Parts: sequence; C-alpha cells; structure tokens
Amino acid sequence: MGGLNRPPILVATRSAHKLREIRGLLADLPVRLLGPEDLGLPEHDEEDDLEPFDTFARNALSKAKYFHRRSGLPALADDSGLCVDALGGGPGVRTRRFAPPDRVARWGRDEANNRWLLERLEGVGKDRRGAHYRCAVALTDDLRHEVVEGIVRGRIARRPGGSGGFGYDPLFVPEGHDRSYAQLPAVVKTATSHRAQAIRRARGWIEREVLRNRGGE
Repeated sequence: MGGLNRPPILVATRSAHKLREIRGLLADLPVRLLGPEDLGLPEHDEEDDLEPFDTFARNALSKAKYFHRRSGLPALADDSGLCVDALGGGPGVRTRRFAPPDRVARWGRDEANNRWLLERLEGVGKDRRGAHYRCAVALTDDLRHEVVEGIVRGRIARRPGGSGGFGYDPLFVPEGHDRSYAQLPAVVKTATSHRAQAIRRARGWIEREVLRNRGGE
C-alpha cells in the first residue's frame, strides 16, 4: 500500500528523538506517523501547560486530546519519567523540568538534569539507588481513548557514561545490565525501554480504532 494511502496518526511531541523512536517501534504498521511540524502546527505557549497533573497517564491524555483538537487526526502522546527510590519516586512527572532554571541555562536541559540528580544522590549507597523509568501512552480520536503503560527497572549510576540516547540515559542502568542505556547498543533500549513496552501495548488500539475504522490494511 502506498504511503499516501496509509491513515495518519499525529504523534504529539516536539522531540525529534522521541518521534524517531516511536516511528521505529511502529514501522511495520501501515500508518503514517506525523509530528506537529509535518502538519505545519506552530508551537504555542499553551503547550507548556499541557502536563499539570500528578500522574503520567493524565498528562499523556491531556497532550493527546490537545493535539487531536488542533489537528483533527487520531493522536498519540506519551508522558514518561524517571522515578528514583531514594527521592521518594521523584523526579517523576517533573523529570524534564527537574533541574533549577539557572542550571538549565548554563548547561542545557539534559546535562543540567543529570548533574542535579547526581547531586541529590550524593552519598547514597548502591543498595538505595534503585529507580525505574515509567511511560504512559495515550491515544485518542473523535470518540474513544486509551492509556497504556510500560516500566523498566534499574538503578542510577554514580557517574554518567556513554553518548547514546538522551535524557537520563547516561545515568540509568537497566536491570540485568552493568552499563547505562547510553552505553548499550540502541537495540537493547528498543527491546527493553519503558516507551518501547508502552508503544507495543498501544498497537492494539491503532489496529482496532485507526486501521479497521479508517480503511487501513
């Protein structure tokens, strides 16, 4: 089936990393996964306020509904984050905005967040550095919505390692491994990550609500 005949789904993210990862995970489905830029949707200030809730699921659904309203297309959105045992589950839904603004201005968001996390865990022993990544994926169209989740457990390393991935990947060592996601081959993250798990669980909704109802094959 030609690409133009594939039903479109809007992936509600401005992150090129995330859009590329989701496209790879769903590459075998006969759909077109589009980002806001592909539709010419300008970025609005109100997008900064789409994640006011205290759970990943509610934040993901908030984003999906917002971008569905703007585009008229079925929308897929995720909210994900790092939950560290020694921080009482933090940064959690504050994962992206964890570091103080002055540090973000100085080092950029990812490096500032990683530095801030290591500072907060200074002196914390290996047995208390347990953590997990959690991802909620929300899907919505005119009538229905669904939220699915994925979790990967691991621990926070004492120092960053590797240059792959993004976010906290240089610090997160997944269970069963002794290297960070940023050090491991990309295929390992694709197979085990929280987002990969959640996106796989979203396939049923896409097949049922998008392909079946919109004539995809």
